[in-house]
Amino acid sequence: MFCKIVRHISVAAALLSVWGCDITSNDVVTLKEGNTVYKGQTANGKRNGLGVLYMGDSVAYSGQWKDGLRQGQGQVTDSLGRLIEGVWDHDTIVSGTRRDSAGVYQGEFSQRLTAQGYGTYHDNNGTYYEGQWKNDERTGFGFSSQHRFFRVGEWKKDVYKGERLSYTSDRIYGIDISKYQHGKGRKRYSIDWKRLRISHLGTLSKKNIQGVVDYKVSFIFIKSTEGTSIRNPYYAADYQAARQHGCPVGTYHFFSYRSTGAEQARHFLKHSHVRKGDLPPVLDLEPYPSQVEKMGGAVGMWKRVRNWLQIVEQQTGMQPILYVSQTFVNRYLDAAPDIKHTYPVWIARYGEYKPDVKLWIWQLAPDGHVAGIHGTVDINVFNGYEREFKQWLTTVRKR
Repeated sequence: MFCKIVRHISVAAALLSVWGCDITSNDVVTLKEGNTVYKGQTANGKRNGLGVLYMGDSVAYSGQWKDGLRQGQGQVTDSLGRLIEGVWDHDTIVSGTRRDSAGVYQGEFSQRLTAQGYGTYHDNNGTYYEGQWKNDERTGFGFSSQHRFFRVGEWKKDVYKGERLSYTSDRIYGIDISKYQHGKGRKRYSIDWKRLRISHLGTLSKKNIQGVVDYKVSFIFIKSTEGTSIRNPYYAADYQAARQHGCPVGTYHFFSYRSTGAEQARHFLKHSHVRKGDLPPVLDLEPYPSQVEKMGGAVGMWKRVRNWLQIVEQQTGMQPILYVSQTFVNRYLDAAPDIKHTYPVWIARYGEYKPDVKLWIWQLAPDGHVAGIHGTVDINVFNGYEREFKQWLTTVRKR
């Protein structure tokens, strides 16, 4: 301790509860300035040593002083009645611990005694957060955990926004294509498979890009079918060319609300390839709310989706990937916990933050550009780096 225990005195009671030490009555000086009263040690007429500052009948600060300023260990109570024990330097709190009925915060504070800067928080529900704060709210980069659920990324006013990626050549990128990459109307375009390089990540959302965008295309998904009658006329040729190009390729089906999952699964399997070395088949699920209602609501929709997934998995021996939007996840995925926790997810989210779900692939832009392909292209990024991507390919590719 920084002071010698002499005998208990009431004037320093506030100090006793914090530091477990006392000052002698001979050391106690009372200084009044307006509605503030200081009782404690002094030197050269200034607060120096241990002392308590009162604002009216309330204790504004109790702890160590030097040359009239709060310096060292002390405690205060903020405007909400929360006790803060901290360390001061030249009248400014450097760091401290604040306890309330919900949990414990440890870290930096603002002059208004709100959590600001870097800090940690444990609440009574077992949630732990470590990262940046502003005005008592998690704002900035941080890490959160609750039981086995982890989040790493950026917060804004206590709301988790997601992980903001830095796009570099170290990440693993891929594309997905359909008939629209071959033109619209009467104009037709071929794909120059030897030139494939991602040259632009689109402008629809803000992105943190480091270096020049000139990325290898490491995987390709190609649309084959839709509903029970629609087929991509370029699928077979594109599929064969992608395989010859040496790129891992997968095939996807666009789900329709007009027919059952079983009917659509049969249509997909009849007109699609799933060969050795291929990526898993994908179900593209993008219904409007009105279309979900026509399927019998979320329950009816998921019944059809389960049928498609189960039939395709049984026939191909591969667990399909579910392609959905972030809005779809928020609105419907919790209604099918068996699918949510069983099937891998590929999410379309055109924002600057990575989706807050367990996923394999993130479609980050619908308006990217790829050398060798006319027009805009969907750009995707794998949730991992080279090592994880190789492990993933070893696990999921058709054997």
